[in-house]
Amino acid sequence: MGESIFEFEGRKVYTETHGEGPPLVAIHGTPFSSRVWRRVVPYFQKRRRIYLFDLLGYGRSAMHPGADVSLGVQNRLLTALFEHWQLREPDVLAHDFGGATALRGHLLDGLGYRSLTLVDPVALSPWGSPFVQHVRRHEAAFAELPSYIHEAIIEAYLQCAAWRELTEEARRCYREPWLGDGQAAFYRQIAQMDQCYTDEIRPLLGSVRCPVTILWGERDHWIPIARGHELHGLIPGSVFIPVAEAGHLVQEDAPEAIVAALAQVLMDV
Repeated sequence: MGESIFEFEGRKVYTETHGEGPPLVAIHGTPFSSRVWRRVVPYFQKRRRIYLFDLLGYGRSAMHPGADVSLGVQNRLLTALFEHWQLREPDVLAHDFGGATALRGHLLDGLGYRSLTLVDPVALSPWGSPFVQHVRRHEAAFAELPSYIHEAIIEAYLQCAAWRELTEEARRCYREPWLGDGQAAFYRQIAQMDQCYTDEIRPLLGSVRCPVTILWGERDHWIPIARGHELHGLIPGSVFIPVAEAGHLVQEDAPEAIVAALAQVLMDV
């Protein structure tokens, strides 16, 4: 595994590369990190060069007070990474905010993909739970919560992303970046969630220029599967795969569904 730090507009971005072969870029969502792919990428690293990174303000990337960590900046980061990695039309796998980032990079910045596999992506309004809307109105109050209350909130928030009970390993993996100094960063990224960034690309979805596969957990309580069917209808030629007994966090509930779908995509394209 190759770990490195990429400098983007004076901010440090954590990246990893695995394996050898044609490129595959995997993009995580919120409130996760690139570790969300830890149960998926091992199946492909013998025949693919896999590129991972933590979005600005997430995981092991820098968490600066007052920094822009919105969807409006993440596609610019993705574009810079494509240039840094010298990528031209890699396969792309994206979840949640990663889906919006990949779509914005493609539709607004002209990034080319050989294929795009979306897992419960944030792509169409409305999105954002009642908790998200409440935090957006009271970010400062949440950022100053006693740590034990914040940790309880994190635990509950993470669990409601999954349909099955998360393992302690998974809870620790996703919780740790948001503890300590990460507490303020957790509420900062929520406060900057804005549907304008997905509304901006909605009229462009019909012009996606690569094969698209959409996976959606049938038990997703964050973004209902009806939104997935709607997205499928807006992207001509896309393939839609419902995933039974899985919530928003398909990587934990049914990682085998992602592995199977992606294996088919990589073979067919």
